[in-house]
Amino acid sequence: MASPVGGWICIRCGFHGQPMKVTKGSFGVELLLWLFFCLPGLIYSIWRLTSRYDACPSCLAPSSMIPANSPEGQRLLAMHQASTPSPPTPDMPK
Repeated sequence: MASPVGGWICIRCGFHGQPMKVTKGSFGVELLLWLFFCLPGLIYSIWRLTSRYDACPSCLAPSSMIPANSPEGQRLLAMHQASTPSPPTPDMPK
């Protein structure tokens, strides 16, 4: 997934950052199938590679990341920034 100028934002949890690739299935099962059965191992590997998807790293929701510079992304950013309290500023020494 190409990275837009403002990054990505999750429509479910509000995470702002890069999506992550998620691969269905288990590497252990894939390895076991390759070691004992060549054809099922090949079929399982092809299924795992074709079922990859981009997901939010925070909530793992599939297809929930949208460009932050889109109108909906800007609305979500404003909503989440307004609800997140800013850290307290230290008092200036006198």
